[in-house]
Amino acid sequence: MSGSAEPPAALVATLRAAGCVFAEDEARLIAETAPPGPERDRLVALRVTGKPLEHVLGWADFAGLRIAVDEGVFVPRQRSVLLVRLAVEALARRSEVRPVVIDLCCGTGALGAATAHRAARPVELHAADLDPLAIACARRNLEPFGGVAHVGDLDDALPRVLAGRVAVLVANAPYVPSDAVGLMPREARDHEAPLALDGGTDGLEILRRVVGLAPRWLAPGGTVIVEVAELQVPALEAAMREAGLRPQVRREQEIGAVALLGAG
Repeated sequence: MSGSAEPPAALVATLRAAGCVFAEDEARLIAETAPPGPERDRLVALRVTGKPLEHVLGWADFAGLRIAVDEGVFVPRQRSVLLVRLAVEALARRSEVRPVVIDLCCGTGALGAATAHRAARPVELHAADLDPLAIACARRNLEPFGGVAHVGDLDDALPRVLAGRVAVLVANAPYVPSDAVGLMPREARDHEAPLALDGGTDGLEILRRVVGLAPRWLAPGGTVIVEVAELQVPALEAAMREAGLRPQVRREQEIGAVALLGAG
């Protein structure tokens, strides 16, 4: 978070007292969003109670885009920018005039929107999520790129005509083990949908499903790209090989990101 205007000192002090680590940056964003008065007071009160800043503002800064984020919807994490970079790299190797991109478990659709924004040429963009609240955000975020968001469990709602045509399938599926969800920061566990966080007993239940379904959607040479925890890499690599995919690990330590690519 950054900006040039000096945030109001009283606002900074209020947020700092509430435990906001980036109080100055948050104060600046709140001040830019609402002038002094009842609306700003309302936003500050929400933030002080522990509501995520992105839910307070109604948007998140992600990969250079302002992504709409409604209350209760998973907030896109900065580490997931690695998935966008890898998706754009994969698209650069494709020869299609308008390659197909799928953002599965899309949440706000941030990955799909950012990939379309950064791609060197137009893409045919589809996204899917089980949460109707998330899909409402995704539709707003994908609209500038001509993307379509579908409500359904994983790939259930995707148009069947896309089978075998997908250049890149990107997914930030939940991968936190069920027993660890309660240990997550309060902003996540209290304000984001549990289905966006809980990855089952070992955290890989949904990711295994994503990896298993990917081959029927991927075009020849297509790529599935997922985010994963470091300790989960060996198990998911094995799942990719079992699905007939060639796994490759990519890490970016600066943002604490680990991704697995599976080439078809």
